[in-house]
Amino acid sequence: MSDLIERVEVLVSRPARNYVTLRLTTRDGIVGLGDATVNGRELAVASYLRDHVGPLLIGRDPGRIEDVWQYLYRGVYWRRGPIGMAAIGAVDVALWDILGKRTGQPLYALLGGRVRDRLATYRHALGWDLPALLEQVDAHREAGFDNIRVQTGVPGLDIVYGISSGPVYEPAGRGAAPVEETWDTDSYLRHIPGVLAAVREHVGDSVGLLHDVHHRLTPIQAARLGKAVEPVGMYWLEDVTPAEDQEALRLVRQHTTTPLAIGEVFNTVWDCQQLISNRLIDYIRVAVVHAGGISHLRKIFALAEVHGVQAAPHGPSDVSPVSLAASIHLGIATHNFAIQEYMGYPDLVHEAFPHAWHVAEGHLQPGDEPGLGVSIDDDLHNPEDYEPAYLPVARRRDGTLTDW
Repeated sequence: MSDLIERVEVLVSRPARNYVTLRLTTRDGIVGLGDATVNGRELAVASYLRDHVGPLLIGRDPGRIEDVWQYLYRGVYWRRGPIGMAAIGAVDVALWDILGKRTGQPLYALLGGRVRDRLATYRHALGWDLPALLEQVDAHREAGFDNIRVQTGVPGLDIVYGISSGPVYEPAGRGAAPVEETWDTDSYLRHIPGVLAAVREHVGDSVGLLHDVHHRLTPIQAARLGKAVEPVGMYWLEDVTPAEDQEALRLVRQHTTTPLAIGEVFNTVWDCQQLISNRLIDYIRVAVVHAGGISHLRKIFALAEVHGVQAAPHGPSDVSPVSLAASIHLGIATHNFAIQEYMGYPDLVHEAFPHAWHVAEGHLQPGDEPGLGVSIDDDLHNPEDYEPAYLPVARRRDGTLTDW
């Protein structure tokens, strides 16, 4: 058959930062792209794809998307986890891309068509102090963004998650080992409610404000923070406790009405099943690349819809424009999709992954090209450019490791 998968390529490259891209080609020349980037563990997922998954795809029908997903998930026995699920997710997205190109339709049309005219998004504002933070907030508002994530420095700490010396934050550091940050929860809890209140006073009530705690708090500390910022009227607090302890969110929920978002490190529906079914969160943040692709995310979002939880996928710069395209198409076609994170990319990344999706008036649009509407410029994907990079680790002032 002319439409069977003939070639599987795994591209590890560094156009501005490390990405792992899967390229599937059928016998009749249709190309599908998938993103398999796991920040700081790129070579692990690249090997999994190249050495274990790729050989299983040769000669398979790319149109049997669900069957391939089940084959790769159930057939391996060692299920779940970010490496395996990112590999499955890359394959799944590439197969949907092939189907769109074969039928001549944009991906969202294959998912049921538009349920909204445009997709809400939010940008990141950062600043070591309040004046610097407000300057970035104002810049995003002038660019048309009505929802903004705000992160700021903490007195007494030299390195803080979400903050950099420049306008763009990149957590992964090059070198033989991760950077070690010092963390002080008490200083953070004393400082951040006042910052958020000041930002709210500056922007008024019409702007959605988001803040990422990044897994740093115990349940009771998270409850205190949620209660303290209730007058601010936050769009959400994100990752207030380590995400794998699902029961912890019950205590937080009992003590605050501040909306809670969590799940960017989740890989399957079973990771977030209890959080969703017990309504312990308001937004589920699983990402296409890390949670098994479009096919599996649709099931997670369907479960969330039944329980009044909204979808709001992870969208940092360490997932490629291929993943973001898949998330935008899914968002345009998913009723309970609330908002898409858009951290943005350096110009070189846009050039390396030419794409039909675009930002217009503070919202995302998928474009109408067949499939994902993303291609790659091979000249900008040189494997020799790859350079090891690690996400940081964090220690409390007494030297004990804590969640980064």
